[in-house]
Amino acid sequence: MKELVEVIAKSLVNNPSSVVVEEEITGTTTVLRLHVASEDMGKVIGKQGRIAKAIRTVLKAVATRESIKVVVEIV
Repeated sequence: MKELVEVIAKSLVNNPSSVVVEEEITGTTTVLRLHVASEDMGKVIGKQGRIAKAIRTVLKAVATRESIKVVVEIV
């Protein structure tokens, strides 16, 4: 799932080399922290958070198949 977030984020930003995804697994919960350059933050979040919500929706669909919970934090 870490790779999926990385691919999605790199396709959205102007500076793909600054995209970093940290993964922390605790039991059945996975926390993914997405770090992007400050000038690309708006592109990842989108108007009224629509893009961030879409990213979270895609990951929840993948997580449901694997019976885990996923939390995406955009830092």
